[in-house]
Formats: sequence, structure tokens, C-alpha cells
Amino acid sequence: MPIYEFRCRACDARFEERRMMRDADVPTACPAGHDDVVRLLPAFAATGFASEGQGCGSGCCGGGACAPA
Repeated sequence: MPIYEFRCRACDARFEERRMMRDADVPTACPAGHDDVVRLLPAFAATGFASEGQGCGSGCCGGGACAPA
């Protein structure tokens, strides 16, 4: 079961809840009992992409971003 992060707009508390994906947007209350809560979007890191002008030499990085021309 995924863990979702929430933030209370009333008291600015951040908290997590484990719930089914189908229940991701079901309203919830913060630990202090406030109802003005929003679900935060997860932050994902993108890795494996070569910088401009630097290649890995084999065309294996970032879906062909550094493939030889």
C-alpha cells in the first residue's frame, strides 16, 4: 500500500497516511483535527542523463540523449 504525504493548510502540519491507491484523494483530517488538508505531490529524481557536450560514449544514457551522431 502506498504512503501519501499531506499538509494541513490551517496549522501547516505535514503528515503521512498509508492508503489504497483508489483512496488517494479521499478527504482526511490532520492530526490536530483540521479539515483543510491537501495531498502533496511526490518529488522524483531524474538520473542518468548526460550534460550537454558530455557523452557516455556508447549511446546508453537517457534514452539516446548521448548517442553518437
